[in-house]
Amino acid sequence: MSTQKSQYLVHSNGIYHGLPVFPDTLQGLTAIVTGANGISGTYMIRALCENPKRWTKIYALSRREPWRQYPPQVEHVSMDLLQSPSTIAQQLSEKKIKADHVFFFAYIQPSPVAGGTIWSAADEMVRVNKSLLGNFLQGLAGAAAIPQRISLQLGSKYYGLHLGPAAVPQEESAPRVGIEANFYYEQEELLGDFCNKYSCQFVTTRPSYLLGAVPDAAMNLVYPLMVYAVVQKHLGKPLVFPGDLACWENVFSFSSSMMNAYFTEWLALTDVESGDSFNSIDDSPFTWSMFWPKYAAYFNMPWEGPEHCTDEDYMEMSLPYAPPPRGWGPPGKRRFRYTLVAWAQRSVVQTAWREIAAEHGLRNSNLGDKNRIFGFADAAVLTAWPCVSTNTKIRETGFFGTVDSTQSILKMFDEYVEIKMAPRV
Repeated sequence: MSTQKSQYLVHSNGIYHGLPVFPDTLQGLTAIVTGANGISGTYMIRALCENPKRWTKIYALSRREPWRQYPPQVEHVSMDLLQSPSTIAQQLSEKKIKADHVFFFAYIQPSPVAGGTIWSAADEMVRVNKSLLGNFLQGLAGAAAIPQRISLQLGSKYYGLHLGPAAVPQEESAPRVGIEANFYYEQEELLGDFCNKYSCQFVTTRPSYLLGAVPDAAMNLVYPLMVYAVVQKHLGKPLVFPGDLACWENVFSFSSSMMNAYFTEWLALTDVESGDSFNSIDDSPFTWSMFWPKYAAYFNMPWEGPEHCTDEDYMEMSLPYAPPPRGWGPPGKRRFRYTLVAWAQRSVVQTAWREIAAEHGLRNSNLGDKNRIFGFADAAVLTAWPCVSTNTKIRETGFFGTVDSTQSILKMFDEYVEIKMAPRV
């Protein structure tokens, strides 16, 4: 499809609006989705499966067995991308796996360094995630299974937002941030070299905080928010916002996983320049101050904002980089009454969750890796500098998808109930 059209057909699907209408002649495509059990891979497969004539075969690659039943056109393949490229190539060849398009979402989140934030193990993040992609790409080459186009998901850490304030808004043309190792840059270079060598096209996306509902709760903003509300209500406590007024009013761009999948499919099937990169956002500015009352209303419980707090109510943490990613000014600071990681580590909270899980027959009777799950939420709830991505390049491709991020979160709460990760309260 050409991006030079002057008119585009769009449609709505539930809360998702402005979605592209593809021509009926676009049929018989095949895809590989890595990280198929994760938040992005799950919704990518869901989006592709909405059009079984367009996507007639989908290979879902993951280390673990699928957590849900796939439609007939989806074949799960158990594959560890930390294996050697030759082993991966052998598996691909034996199963005759070859696809028109690859959607790469595989990701490993290393444990943070002692006392550090969720993404503090930067060098280890580079090592392990570069290996995931590199092994898979060489496996494709070894199996003579080079696709037409590879879509690689990066993210808003590309702009260094996890390290402090960045230039606002975040534009795709922004220079790389060199104050700390960033695995996105390494993956981007690796993929570019591979595609140049094998005459394959590629495109990368940069979603912000992802909103979705999957059993693997890490790197997902919605699950810790739901747990927080459910436990606070169980304990008879209000829904307290743990950050300060700056966090309360800070503006974000979020990325609903379903909308992210729709956009990723669009890029795969649209004539964008190989090697280009695009922000992938809901196009729905978000603040905690506007969300929190609706959040509390969903759970029918009282809430408490930061309006009446004083400086004495807060702890403060300064990030290590001065200047921060934007290149000037003091380092980023976070002020909070408590972190959600610290909250989740309280014995009363863990006991409450075990009681809730037993009463409602939930999948998980414990809160899992609290640093990974609740550290991700802390990164959003306790950030006091704007995380706002531009959507100009998205629109220039002819994609007009939009979703209200608050509606998306509330919908994901419902989906978590459906998959027995949380109760309906």
